[in-house]
Amino acid sequence: MEAFRQEIILSSVVIYMVFCVAVGLWAMRRTHSPSDFFIAGRSLGPLVVALAIFSSTLSGFGFVGGPGLVYSQGVSSFWMIILSTTGYALGFFLVAKRIRMIAELRDAISLPDVVAARYKSEAVRFLMALTIVLGVMGYLATQILAMAVVMKSLLGGTVMFADISLISCVVVSSAVLIFYCVTGGIIASVYTDVVQGAIMMVAGVLILYTATQVFDGGFTEATQVIMQDDAEAVMPFGTAGVIACLGWAFIFGVGVAGQPHLVTKMMMNRKIADNRIVLPVSVMGYAFAALLWISIGTVMRALVIDGQAEPLTGPDQAAPFFLSVFASPLLAGVVFAGLFAAIMSTADAFLNVGTAALIHDMPKAFGATEIKNELLKARIVTVVLAVMAATIALVSDTLVALLGTIGWATFAAAIFPVLAIGLNWKGATHQGAIVAIVSSLSINVVFNVASIGLPYGISAGFLAFVTSIVLFVGVSFLTQPKIDTMDEDIHRAMEF
Repeated sequence: MEAFRQEIILSSVVIYMVFCVAVGLWAMRRTHSPSDFFIAGRSLGPLVVALAIFSSTLSGFGFVGGPGLVYSQGVSSFWMIILSTTGYALGFFLVAKRIRMIAELRDAISLPDVVAARYKSEAVRFLMALTIVLGVMGYLATQILAMAVVMKSLLGGTVMFADISLISCVVVSSAVLIFYCVTGGIIASVYTDVVQGAIMMVAGVLILYTATQVFDGGFTEATQVIMQDDAEAVMPFGTAGVIACLGWAFIFGVGVAGQPHLVTKMMMNRKIADNRIVLPVSVMGYAFAALLWISIGTVMRALVIDGQAEPLTGPDQAAPFFLSVFASPLLAGVVFAGLFAAIMSTADAFLNVGTAALIHDMPKAFGATEIKNELLKARIVTVVLAVMAATIALVSDTLVALLGTIGWATFAAAIFPVLAIGLNWKGATHQGAIVAIVSSLSINVVFNVASIGLPYGISAGFLAFVTSIVLFVGVSFLTQPKIDTMDEDIHRAMEF
């Protein structure tokens, strides 16, 4: 079997790609309206929603970028994954019940629909849509870049495609992604999540076991190797530093409730009571799948330091290299297929919310009461967004995980106060929401585009997040009307 390692791995990926095409065609027959395309008609069961939520969180960010961060910065990124589990609980507590109720009351099919109903403001709708589009570009580029990096690593190990370029891999992976997304919309995404979620949980445990066998002394020996080279890498804050880690902890521990591709899925379940099942399954699935992030990054760093492996051409090669060399051919094939599954469904989710923002919410923000041929326009815009994100992936020299962190922080800073706090505090005003979104976007865009560094390792995302919350609360207090102007149905939903 070892003699056919590369063929087994490639066959697994090709089978998955064919599966994606088939699911896209099947889902197209079930997609008859914008509601079907964007939120699956609010008809999904709890298991499907749970697997869709947790698998969307990891994707290429976790499967490629995560091990890359551990390889390059030590244990610093552990603060992301550990605190994300508490973020799930916080997100469900603050958002899940009320967003599902408002979606039902107002027939909402997007996150901007919900905040527009909450604040009675089309300006808030527009700014929320703009936030989603900007964040989607960074995060969607992460998925495409991750998929291309893995594909290049796989094909580069064959004689026929040894010299394949990253551009070619981006084109091929984007073509399959576009077909999958355009035909099936969110229905295609969430139903493949059932398969990929199960694969990711099993793979996380098996890869952890495989990683412990690389060194005779297991993780203890791997950690000792790293400590002898750079003790700081295995200290609680790694090489990124205390401030950076605490910033990540805050962004990922609290910011889950500000991720549109996750909270939108909270609108898709059939019953509100399903959240009692969705939350624990999501947290458990995430915890198992995240074992891959920790184990591969740690072992690959130790292997290179110990001289058992050549230094990687880039940190994002950690997972592909480990799977191609140390995992059994069948396990590597399954994990690679699961990786592509995670990336594609997450990319589909981002394309979905970004498309909704462009063709559904922005026109409504400018007074459109009816959008003709909305489903057709959604499919066209999906293609355009995918091409733009692929271009960003090619021109960016940023690591997969850091590109994803920028997208995550953009969403968290702009959306968390407006949605998570706003759905639980009747005193929140549309003026506060507007100031919070504008300030967070301004900070994220200016500091990241201009590459402006902050002292003590403070990230632009963390600064934007804190500023956004403070301004949201402060401006809301200053602009609260003397008479409650909230619509009665929204008022009751917030009291429920």
